[in-house]
Amino acid sequence: MGYGSWSDLAAVRERLAAGADPNILVRGHGRPLHHAAREGSAEVVTELARLVDDVDAVDGGRTALWLAVHAGKPANARALVAAGADPERPMMAGWSPARLSRAGATPELFDTSATLTEAEAAAVTEARRLIDALADIRGDGMSLCCVAGIDATEATRRLDATVLEDDIVLEDMWGAHDDDAIRTLGVTDVPGGCVVSQPWAYGASMPVVARLLSAGTVSYGMYANPKSGNQGAAMHDGDMTGWDLHPGGGWSEADAPAADVLRDFLYQHHAVEYCCAYAGVRPADARPFTEPDRWVRLPARDWWVFAGN
Repeated sequence: MGYGSWSDLAAVRERLAAGADPNILVRGHGRPLHHAAREGSAEVVTELARLVDDVDAVDGGRTALWLAVHAGKPANARALVAAGADPERPMMAGWSPARLSRAGATPELFDTSATLTEAEAAAVTEARRLIDALADIRGDGMSLCCVAGIDATEATRRLDATVLEDDIVLEDMWGAHDDDAIRTLGVTDVPGGCVVSQPWAYGASMPVVARLLSAGTVSYGMYANPKSGNQGAAMHDGDMTGWDLHPGGGWSEADAPAADVLRDFLYQHHAVEYCCAYAGVRPADARPFTEPDRWVRLPARDWWVFAGN
């Protein structure tokens, strides 16, 4: 079954008629109903839901209904409820399908008393604002590090960087991978902290940059690798707590904290905004990533191997 096959009712019926088991795990992970709920059509969901042993079977901590809500498939969610799925069933750190729907684009999807906390509602509001504010960013090739609780001056000091007096011509920097170009970063104050950025290469995501900036606080760095996709790293007070992450990927482990589940849901397909939200910074627009307030140059050292301050 390819991605589009889960919307092809005829193909699904053909498989079932040939003896396919609607309860089996597909390639060891995810039942057919789970795949259809996330990727397919309401017609396929309805067909499978009437054949499975348990419409609320859990895989990876989630029911098919939860996946339909998470994927923004309200028609699939309604088909599952019509087949007996329970929107109030608790899972994913307390995010039942009904409660998760309250944070999404269809908050009235279910007839439910589920509510968001004040902090969760504020997170939803901020996510919508941030996604709109950064809508013009085209990130391929850029790198960044969002840092909570420090300003640009402190970031420059922690990096032992030199403020450049001359303006940087961005057109000249694209394709420039010499040492000076990689060590040239933009630094900008934003509400909640600061943003370190490099529009043309991976310099702002180098591990020593993030570690030095995260002393006593939190940072989240990312390189938007044009070849392999977004590569994220989380730092807490100099300790790397996550490496080779996929910001904006939308997926949470079954035992993830409630705040992480919500953040992953809100920032699906919005990698830069996810990085900001993780660090708690709130830029008003795309400028910190495209036209930083100041340019600085890092000193010459190995920025990949951390050996203390």
